[in-house]
Amino acid sequence: MGEVMREVMGEVVVRKRVPQDIAVLVEVLAAQRPHTGYPQNWPLPFPAERFIARSDEDAAWAAELDGRVVGHVAVERVQPGLEADLWTAGTGRSREQLAAVAVLFVDHTVQGRGVGTALLSTAVAAIRESGRTPVLDVVQETTSAVALYRRTGWQVVGEGRPSWLPADHLPVLFMVLPD
Repeated sequence: MGEVMREVMGEVVVRKRVPQDIAVLVEVLAAQRPHTGYPQNWPLPFPAERFIARSDEDAAWAAELDGRVVGHVAVERVQPGLEADLWTAGTGRSREQLAAVAVLFVDHTVQGRGVGTALLSTAVAAIRESGRTPVLDVVQETTSAVALYRRTGWQVVGEGRPSWLPADHLPVLFMVLPD
């Protein structure tokens, strides 16, 4: 029965992101935005390609389902600023000992099929393998993302208002995944 379900439902494949994925991921990001509110500012004040592929990322992955690119996640170095201050205070570790899960998004048409969980697990495993502690930030209004993180053991270590957060939003939650 399990084999049949896998064949019928499709299996999530997470692989390293390649340059050819970027254009498709821009489309996925734009299409999911009305359903999730991510990213908060839309249209972005710069090309969406730069939102997805960032200069401070250590690694990035794309998810495929039924042969179609349906999601993305990256691991970024923690830069100085509000985020780093909250994460270092909340973990007792230096920013060099932390790595952020970033730019996690999934095609809204495949929600509930394990894509987000697979991407998150991949990023966390890479961070752990590098000897660092996983951290992330999440907008409280994205309740499905907050629920996913809480369900998988993430803990809130602080709240803050980054410059990109619209004034009418609750503070961003800064989370850590303890060892």
